[in-house]
Amino acid sequence: MSQNAFSVDCATKPLRIVRQVKEAWVRKRLFGFLYLLTLLILVFTLTAATAQESVRRQSPSDDPFVISVHVNMVVLHATVQDRKNLLVSGLDKQNFQIFEDGVLQQIKHFSHEDIPVTVGLVIDNSGSMKPKRSDVIAASLAFARSSNPRDQMFVVNFNEKVSFALPEEMPFTANVTQLEIALSKVAANGQTALYDAVDAALDHLSKGNRDKKVLIVISDGGDNASKHKLESILATAKRADAIIYSIGIFDEQDEDRNPGVLKRLAQETGGEAFLPESVKDVVPICERIARDIRSQYTLAYVPTNNSHDGAYRVLQVRAGAPGRGRLSVRTRNGYFAPGPTPLSTTSDNHHARH
Repeated sequence: MSQNAFSVDCATKPLRIVRQVKEAWVRKRLFGFLYLLTLLILVFTLTAATAQESVRRQSPSDDPFVISVHVNMVVLHATVQDRKNLLVSGLDKQNFQIFEDGVLQQIKHFSHEDIPVTVGLVIDNSGSMKPKRSDVIAASLAFARSSNPRDQMFVVNFNEKVSFALPEEMPFTANVTQLEIALSKVAANGQTALYDAVDAALDHLSKGNRDKKVLIVISDGGDNASKHKLESILATAKRADAIIYSIGIFDEQDEDRNPGVLKRLAQETGGEAFLPESVKDVVPICERIARDIRSQYTLAYVPTNNSHDGAYRVLQVRAGAPGRGRLSVRTRNGYFAPGPTPLSTTSDNHHARH
């Protein structure tokens, strides 16, 4: 190598070393960036997958006891009977028609499953019920044993006062022994506050997490001690979408008996009223009510009238199928539409932004 070439090489060698170090540093930074980017993508993918799985598991539509419906959807629980008043099963969605204020609606959801319910036993313990207590308890327990084992049950005892019979820390139970204790702990005496008891039971129903809400009212139908009135109770029941079954047990000498009240409670909420000739008939009646609840169809639709006017909408449901003869459908008579959004809310939001 000549002296000049050696001199050039010595002069350029530090530059090559610097360039090589710089390129190595750039490659290292680029590799680090790509590694970090890959790690972030992997973390994001795993997080998204986990969140999606969590949502899937928590989705109400995956819960067999909860119906996932549109916020404006109207849900109906319907009992279908034939000419002999026998329960009819095996019908499909196309066998039903729903009319709201006379206008045919499109059924969006249909099912015929034995879903558990939130159910309250509202038991009259006034003085006139004293000789019938053992039969009432037996009938209530027969209902519990015939019901879905996943039902949420509670007991409201009443005379002129209303009390919840289960322990305070136990809002609901499916344990028959617990129900028997609850039913037996109150002595029958005093006057009758039927409307107050139904109002308290309707309020407690809202604390249950089952889609279907039911009350079983066993009483003589009289009321001489309530603060509430029948009309307000019926309105509350309609807003709660509660089905009320009533059983009237009374003697001819009962001065305050009122079977008409028991009939209205049932008819206007989609339930059924029973007025047995003998208190001994109450046990099979309660077993029949349990079968009725477990055999109902669930229908849901989005109303064509989407006005939020708070008005009462009248409902009619029809069912028919070839070879089934005349079928009757029992469900609630109507519902209250959502009310308008208060103007004060809009005004408050406007001021809050300013």
